[in-house]
Amino acid sequence: MLGRGPGAVNNFRRGGHGDIIAKMSSRAPGSAPLVIRISPMAHFAVGFLALGLLIPVLTWPPSAPLLVLPVLLSVLIFRWRTVADTEQVTVRTLLGSRSVDWDDIAGLGFSRGSWARAHLTDGEQLRLPAVSFATLPLLTEASGGRVPNPYR
Repeated sequence: MLGRGPGAVNNFRRGGHGDIIAKMSSRAPGSAPLVIRISPMAHFAVGFLALGLLIPVLTWPPSAPLLVLPVLLSVLIFRWRTVADTEQVTVRTLLGSRSVDWDDIAGLGFSRGSWARAHLTDGEQLRLPAVSFATLPLLTEASGGRVPNPYR
């Protein structure tokens, strides 16, 4: 069991690059779902990109539209996430979200250096933003054991 009692909230930082934050409460019935998102620290990298883009913008003003890129990247960091509970997985992207029941997922796949992909029973693949191999134990618990824990 995670936490130190009913309703305890833990913050998990996983992955070799510190790129994932997952928040979840202990798995009591009716508990809050698992939320896996990109670390807010990624906004620092976006800030450095914005500072780097100031050089061409200040030396050649017609390149000012380049400053839209850091704004778009920050919005992506804020929006992209995967939310899982015992019933379903919800994927939130830039323009919308999609929910899939655990029964509709045949398995998960990973490619080197990328997020997990859920292989659906109808043959479709669904990318799970911010879900890495390191977050699988959390996903195992959130799914009620439907996702196997590779570390056991």
